Amino acid sequence: MEQWPPDAGPNEEKPALVHAEIVHHLAGRNALGVELLIAGRQKDAIAEFQRTLAGCHAELGPDHLCTLTVDGNLGVAQVAAGQRRNGMARIRANVADRARVLGDDAPLTLTARDALAAAYRLSGDVDAAVALSRQVTAQRVRLLGPTAPDTLTSRMGLIRAVAAAGDLTSAIALFNAALQDAEAALGPHHGHTRALLECGQNSGLIHRGG
Repeated sequence: MEQWPPDAGPNEEKPALVHAEIVHHLAGRNALGVELLIAGRQKDAIAEFQRTLAGCHAELGPDHLCTLTVDGNLGVAQVAAGQRRNGMARIRANVADRARVLGDDAPLTLTARDALAAAYRLSGDVDAAVALSRQVTAQRVRLLGPTAPDTLTSRMGLIRAVAAAGDLTSAIALFNAALQDAEAALGPHHGHTRALLECGQNSGLIHRGG
């Protein structure tokens, strides 16, 4: 789930002050949608994201960073609410839109691609989840390095996908490599190192406490 993009600057069609007021208003509505989804109120979140997305299209246009953010959040909310066909189609289209507008390696494109991989895994399409997780992990390793926070997030997603596919041997190897990298670069008590351990435990790759 994404918060508002930090570089949502003015466009050429609206004065800077008016644009800033519009963006601030829409940002608040996007934040409300995120809060509703976190609270488990998926239907309310979907309704809020739909209203916000309509406002983004009307005021900012379909290719604005904020519009792309809200559109992706709506897809995630739809998947969470059990509307998987509509949600998955929306997230796939959102990834394609981000790649077209921002570039295939852009951070927001990779965030959406990671979300799509997770959605595939949660919907049971583990082969698609593994393939997409491998792609985004490789992109982030190349662009950011193996121990950047976003890279570790993708590596955890790949571990979960491979484990869900039933290839525990490969999942354990991926987990051990990621954990070794995180401990060496960040230390054993860092939040991302601890998140990796929790990922390994929840995926059945290590025993709790071991």
